[in-house]
Amino acid sequence: MKIYQIFKSESMPNFIIKTHQKDTLYTKPHLFILNKGMNSGKPQKEPFTNSFVVIFQNEEDCENIYFVAYSLWQTKFWHPYLVGSVIPFLRLPDFSKEFNPKARLIMQEHEEHQKNIAALKLLEKKEKQFHENINLISDLRKTILYRYCRK
Repeated sequence: MKIYQIFKSESMPNFIIKTHQKDTLYTKPHLFILNKGMNSGKPQKEPFTNSFVVIFQNEEDCENIYFVAYSLWQTKFWHPYLVGSVIPFLRLPDFSKEFNPKARLIMQEHEEHQKNIAALKLLEKKEKQFHENINLISDLRKTILYRYCRK
């Protein structure tokens, strides 16, 4: 198994990228990056079957890099790096080689990076509230229809 160590600079957190092994538990803060399919590059706190794990020294670094990874995934940054004819996948060396410089560039302007993270967190919170409201409306609709049809 290959492990890629990314060394800390002044503006970049220190982290290790490696292939996630099923049933492995990580004690340090970490996130998972999907590496198979058209959603390759998608970050998540819970493990994917086919994923890389990025391990950090502290939770703040993990959260900062999560939003960098999320931004890269949402903008389809990883699509040119996908290989495979039937099910596309992202190779660990390609991911490691491209992720560090891109993360460094995104995080270079720390204040702007922090503002963007705050905005993304707010949008995520509002989206969650929106989905909860949609579910409540759907439940209420079902209740009204059920009462209506029972007469």
